Amino acid sequence: MKIILTGTTGMVGEGVLLECLANPLVTDVLSVSRRPCGRTHAKLKEFIVSDFLKLKPDDAHFKGYDACFFCAGISSVGLKEADYTRITFDTTVHFANVVLAQSPAAVFTYVSGAGTDSTEKGRSMWARVKGKTENTLASMPFRRVYNFRPAFMKATEGQVHLLPLYKYISWMYPLLKAIIPSGVSTLQEVALAMIQLVDRDFPKTIITVKDIKELAKSA
Repeated sequence: MKIILTGTTGMVGEGVLLECLANPLVTDVLSVSRRPCGRTHAKLKEFIVSDFLKLKPDDAHFKGYDACFFCAGISSVGLKEADYTRITFDTTVHFANVVLAQSPAAVFTYVSGAGTDSTEKGRSMWARVKGKTENTLASMPFRRVYNFRPAFMKATEGQVHLLPLYKYISWMYPLLKAIIPSGVSTLQEVALAMIQLVDRDFPKTIITVKDIKELAKSA
């Protein structure tokens, strides 16, 4: 399968990239990012884009792919709602429309997060914006759309693009796994679940941590 992947210079995207490069089901990976991911591999091609919103629907870079794993994203801390909406909603939906124009039979997978607000009416700004993004993507005529809602994720060995906070809280993974197993997963499990859903129908479009683990286990 041929995969478009965003966010490879971030923790989630890099973890998904490592599994895609190692997984025999994946033959090609197009990393679309604002800067190089720092890795080379026979499967990997990079398309450096300064602003995703400037991408055009006729861009042939996106032609002929089986899936898009949209793992790019930022924290809402310190951002006003308008700015966070532009980066999270506008950018994601515009990118999805470009992929749809060139690869209409693709599966589109979006990483939002646990706590996302599907009603778009809650008090949490980030959760409302993520919910609006999920809902808009779900209405687009891809072959299928899945919205992933992971929670605490354990990085894959060899990752370098880690969140600063992760370095201080990574030790908590075994404890959280024992106490609230439905709230933690590994990034490898997230990636395996994404890969499984490219060629497999699943009864749910919102993928929880429990779903991630079940899909990864069946890989």
